[in-house]
Amino acid sequence: MEDSAREALAALGASIRAARKDAGITQATLAELAGTSERTVRDIERGSPSPSIGAVIAAARAVGLTVGAS
Repeated sequence: MEDSAREALAALGASIRAARKDAGITQATLAELAGTSERTVRDIERGSPSPSIGAVIAAARAVGLTVGAS
């Protein structure tokens, strides 16, 4: 994976984590809202490349973020 892709995943994960914390919800609650596991939420927030794009988008939407090309 290219450095720019890693940086983008890390930035997206950080944004999701910040939005989750701003919303006052736990990783477990976000997992329920996004229809995924708590482990997947942890991986997303860490910027891991393993979660599916669908899981990342669902988590982002659950905290009020949109994901799109820039």
